[in-house]
Amino acid sequence: MRSDELSIRLLGPLEVTRAGMPIALGARAQQALLARLLLDANRTVAIHRLIEDLWGEEAPASAMKMVHIHVSKLRKLLPSGMLVTRAPGYAIEIEPSALDVVRFERLRGQGRPHDALQLWRGPALAEFDEPFAFVESARLEELHLATVEDRVDADLAAGRHAGLAGELEALVARNPLRERLRSQLMLARYRSGRQVEALAGYREFRELLATELGIEPSAALRDLERRMLQQDPALDLPPAQPVHIRALRHRPQRRGAARSAPRRRCELALSA
Repeated sequence: MRSDELSIRLLGPLEVTRAGMPIALGARAQQALLARLLLDANRTVAIHRLIEDLWGEEAPASAMKMVHIHVSKLRKLLPSGMLVTRAPGYAIEIEPSALDVVRFERLRGQGRPHDALQLWRGPALAEFDEPFAFVESARLEELHLATVEDRVDADLAAGRHAGLAGELEALVARNPLRERLRSQLMLARYRSGRQVEALAGYREFRELLATELGIEPSAALRDLERRMLQQDPALDLPPAQPVHIRALRHRPQRRGAARSAPRRRCELALSA
């Protein structure tokens, strides 16, 4: 994105910048309305829906008038033509790529979890307590956690298990019933030579499920425990091969060789 383009960020505190400079968004109530419209960017949101999402069952009699006032004030702050009236309500018109939520979901769909997670600056919509914020923040946080799990899978597949156990232990502590995280933690421990802890984690999770929900772990997780007990070689990954850089001695150019050819060459060789 060029520095002169509009940038809108919801994955963390609400922020709108243009040409790299932040735009003042006014009172928090105005910001809440803007955030709600941004969640449906380029789509019309009816006024009655805005009132419901901003106030819920406690909407005052003046709610419609207040929406009109907030819209009027926002229009003076935002770039011209960004906030438009479109029956039966209002819409935010922007390039989809200007919104970090759109870029996040696109990167996740492309199988690029590392890049997608870099867009997050903190909890989404945490500064708002309007009804819409509770629903949407939960949805976005679920997507965030699922993307973290995607990234962990990619790291495990690349053999980076040694540094994952601590992170996964913290994630499991915050999400104790999340089976995918439990499975990833078991595998990270197992591949790090901590088989006893990996199996103990499975037993702890099985007891938690039985106590809290009266169910058993999934067939996939039970199969993972069985394979660990049998020390299935397929669970192991070969250690990452170190890369050595060997600088070759300078050799005189042959007559007729291109003058632009480098005077020195470096060769990357994988150790056997």
